[in-house]
Amino acid sequence: QVQLVESGGGLVQPGGSLRLSCAASGFTFSSYDMSWYRQAPEKERELVTTITNTGSTYYSDSVKGRFTISRDNAKNTVYLQMNSLKPEDTAVYYCKVRYRRVGYWGQGTQVTVSS
Repeated sequence: QVQLVESGGGLVQPGGSLRLSCAASGFTFSSYDMSWYRQAPEKERELVTTITNTGSTYYSDSVKGRFTISRDNAKNTVYLQMNSLKPEDTAVYYCKVRYRRVGYWGQGTQVTVSS
């Protein structure tokens, strides 16, 4: 079965950095696009970034130039490097894969940006 497990969240000061990881299993990881979403309190879940199976990337305007998505197909893992973090980046971050027309989500990892 498809499983996604995020890690790497935590508390960081404004301007700091974090790297999130999402370990995937249950499907041929290298064949699928992977995405990171986030959900802040009382807000809808929003797409942050996507990396295709060929390595192309997409970023939302709010994180462009600060966040970098990457993948290691040998480790079945997708990463999110987050730099220059702002308080408005505070949210639960989720990774997602669309596999056989079904969206699968991890359990999420909390990122809190605060002084």
